[in-house]
Amino acid sequence: MRRLPSARIDTSRQPFYRRPSLSRNGTRIDGRRPTDLRAVKITRRYTRNAHGSVLLRAGETVVLCTAMWEKGVPDWKAEQGGGWLTAEYDMLPGSTGKRRPRSRSKIDGRTQEIQRLIGRSLRAVVDLDTLGENTVCVDCDVLQADGGTRTASVTGAFVALSDAISFARREGKIEGDPIRQAVAAVSVGRVDDRLLLDLNYEEDVRAEVDLNVVMTADGRFIEVQGTGEEATFTQAELDRMLRLASGGIRKLVQIQRLALKK
Repeated sequence: MRRLPSARIDTSRQPFYRRPSLSRNGTRIDGRRPTDLRAVKITRRYTRNAHGSVLLRAGETVVLCTAMWEKGVPDWKAEQGGGWLTAEYDMLPGSTGKRRPRSRSKIDGRTQEIQRLIGRSLRAVVDLDTLGENTVCVDCDVLQADGGTRTASVTGAFVALSDAISFARREGKIEGDPIRQAVAAVSVGRVDDRLLLDLNYEEDVRAEVDLNVVMTADGRFIEVQGTGEEATFTQAELDRMLRLASGGIRKLVQIQRLALKK
C-alpha cells in the first residue's frame, strides 16, 4: 500500500499563529531591543482650524490629537471658579483590520475608560484656575492602530494642549502659563517571560502581563494600569516594569520638547 505524502502546514497562514516576540539574538520581531521605544514622530500644526493639532506616529500606530478653546465651563463647575479640561477618544472605522463602527450615540466601556485616562493625565499637569472660565477640549482620534493607542494619545495630546495654551496666551485669553510640566505615557509588558517596552499589537495580545504607565517629566506617576492576563507578577517584576516605563517616558518627554521647539 502506497503511503500518502504527509501534509505540510504553513503555520504563517493559521489564524492563531504568532511569531516569537524575540529572535535568537534578543531583538524583537520589528528589530527593536527589549528596552527600545518604537520610532516616534510628532508633527505639529497638522490641521489648520484647531488651536493645537498634532499627528503622532509611534511605529505603526497613528493618532491625531487636537485641542480647542471654548468659552465657559460645565454647569457643575460654574460656581467653583477656574476652568476645565476634558478629553474625548475614539478609533476611526478604518483604524483596524476590521471596520470599527462609529460611536454615534453611545460609547463603549473601553472608549470611556481611555478618554477619562487622557483627561485625568492632562489635568494633573495643568493649573485649572489659570484657565479662567474657559474649557479646553482635547480630542484623540486613532487613524491607525497597532497597540498603545491610549499611551500615544496621552503623549500627543500634551503637545496639542501646549500649542492651544500658547494660542490662548497670544490672544490674551489667559495670563501666565497654566502648564506645570510635561506628561507622557507608555506601555510595558511581560511577553514570553521577558519584559518589553512599548508593545505593538502583536506583542500586546500575547502579553502575560501588561502595564500602561502615565508619568510627569519629573518622574511622578499619574496612573499605573496593570493587569495579569491569566498570569501573576511579583513585586520585583512590577518594580522592573516601572523602571523600564520610566526610562521610556523620559525619552518621550525629550521628543515632546524637541517637537515644541520647532
